[in-house]
Amino acid sequence: MEYEVIIGLEVHAQLNTDSKVFSDSPSKFGAAPNSQVSSVCLGLPGSLPVLNEEALTKAIMAGLAFGSNITLHTKFDRKNYFYPDLPKGYQISQFDRPICEGGKISFTVKGEDKPRSVTLTRIHIEEDAGKLIHSADPKIPQSYVDLNRAGTPLIEIVSEPDMRSSDEAYYYLLALKSVLRYIRVSDCNMEEGSLRCDANVSIRPKGSDKFGTRVEIKNLNSFKAVKAAIDYEVEWQRDMYTQGKTFPQQTKLWDSASNVTLTMRTKEMSHDYRYFPDPDLPPVILSKETVENIRKSLPELPDARRDRFVEKLGLPKYDAEVLTAEREIADYYESALKVSGDAKKTSNWVKDEVLGIVNKESITISEFKVSPERIGGLVKLIADGKISGKIGKTVFEEMLGTDKDPETIVTEKNLIVVRDDKEIERIVDEAIAANEDAVQKYKSGKDRALGAIVGYVMKVSKGKADPNLVNQMLLDKLGPLPPKG
Repeated sequence: MEYEVIIGLEVHAQLNTDSKVFSDSPSKFGAAPNSQVSSVCLGLPGSLPVLNEEALTKAIMAGLAFGSNITLHTKFDRKNYFYPDLPKGYQISQFDRPICEGGKISFTVKGEDKPRSVTLTRIHIEEDAGKLIHSADPKIPQSYVDLNRAGTPLIEIVSEPDMRSSDEAYYYLLALKSVLRYIRVSDCNMEEGSLRCDANVSIRPKGSDKFGTRVEIKNLNSFKAVKAAIDYEVEWQRDMYTQGKTFPQQTKLWDSASNVTLTMRTKEMSHDYRYFPDPDLPPVILSKETVENIRKSLPELPDARRDRFVEKLGLPKYDAEVLTAEREIADYYESALKVSGDAKKTSNWVKDEVLGIVNKESITISEFKVSPERIGGLVKLIADGKISGKIGKTVFEEMLGTDKDPETIVTEKNLIVVRDDKEIERIVDEAIAANEDAVQKYKSGKDRALGAIVGYVMKVSKGKADPNLVNQMLLDKLGPLPPKG
């Protein structure tokens, strides 16, 4: 029997506020255990939560970026469950009035041209729990609680079950991460726990409109893990149905060491959490004007920026996708372009030379040594024909180790393109005499042979001869390429 895969994702993104969502405790990563806690984080009697306005604003920004409807009259609820890293015995979340409803995330699966979109169910604000640290020594059966994360502001982005493959889930997550980073509401660092994903997976016979039994997979700490866990779970469920077996709705963990999903517990339903409005937090009432002011503060989003690069700047789609993958890269490119004035040449230098080093050294583009203005100046020298592309590479290497402008480097090293017709003609004549074999191949119709002669000229001139002038002189002396055959 053929089966259809049904996937929905629940993504928790940590909002990058300085303090926690309901207290003034800091929320920085990497601090000593239990050093960023307050009476609110500890759930001490008499302590009262106060909503962090910045967390509310950033949650609204995320909803607007994804095209959600903003709930003007919202509230917070208590989600009751017991776990050692939850001091209050409940988590402050949102149940029936989430801050954002609806919306969608668009993405393109690699190798396809047609974009896809996944509908969002909701985006709501909630506080994070603490973290349990278990003893690595099996002889010491102890666990420790670090409450630094308790109260950290999160938004949970819940999708409809619209995805039909692990590839769709993967590219959905890439698009989601890109938008959140563009609007700078989260750094989406999975290694530090600021982006976490749970996958809801089920399968059903093709053509059926009924959902199969759903399994929620937790502990997915990378996009690669999300894809691998979904693929494994789909095969497991297919095998179960093929054998005529059934299984309950449940929560599983992804074991990355063994590459398997393992049952954790049967799945709770919403009534198990006994939601009720938090009596310590007043309702949040927003005006339409407030929401519109937040909308106006949003930057140009990645899809719109990519389309502008293609339509207005004439860049190939691939170039535009690379340059708009991160907001900082797109900003760098546009700053360089303001100086260079050549969209395509600037694109080539940023995506190939600059990003080549950024990726090799595992740094961010903001940590890259050469400013976009200096790269733009280098590209302008090439575009204006003052230096060749080959000399440009030499200048670039020099720029990596100095703060000098490219113009200064070119002047100091006497790298300006030679435009002396007589000198270039002398080298061209020398090249023709020294490359008789290439000349004969060219005259017999092999156009690539001309490259060997040009290469000789560039070598003798140390890359300083004007390539356009060299090619024109060779064509004048050797004649046009004869027709083949």
